[in-house]
Amino acid sequence: MLPEQIKNFREMVTLKDGTYVLLRPMNGADEKHLLEFYSAVSDDDMRYFRHYAKDPALIHTWCEQLDYGKVLPLLALVKDHVVGSASLHFFEGPKRHVGEVRMFLAKDFRKRGLGMKMIKALIDLGRKLDLGIMQAEVIAEETKVVKAFETLGFKSQATLDDYFLFPDGDSRDVVLMTMSLRAKTDEF
Repeated sequence: MLPEQIKNFREMVTLKDGTYVLLRPMNGADEKHLLEFYSAVSDDDMRYFRHYAKDPALIHTWCEQLDYGKVLPLLALVKDHVVGSASLHFFEGPKRHVGEVRMFLAKDFRKRGLGMKMIKALIDLGRKLDLGIMQAEVIAEETKVVKAFETLGFKSQATLDDYFLFPDGDSRDVVLMTMSLRAKTDEF
């Protein structure tokens, strides 16, 4: 899939309650929308982020240094408001066939089916980009999230003890989940 095709990707999805949400790749002009989205993230939710996404300089860097060959960020928008962000992170070398899924949803858009629709869109994009494996790391105590990934075809491969470390030093176990995007065929 060419970068131009990625830029032009659009999918309109309908949530369980009838809300229409546009899924599309993030672009450099989304800085204002992302600042608004991440500024509303609670301190408790921010503990789960790999980076401090409330930092305007970080958001600016994401928008200025956008490279779909390294990270494919997908936004969920209702009108002009970002309500979800999912991304597919690519590796190099021996893991170049693997894409890692990450996602965050606004509090009022959780448990409405948006997360499943965003992951499905990333799976479709991963297939078009000829990835072989998708992976996700899920906090083990988030059993509903683990089940959601399993529903989409991901398998739990391992539980990594104390793998996620919060800023305050507290830790959580993480379930490493993978999904094969290529059908296994036996040759005869």
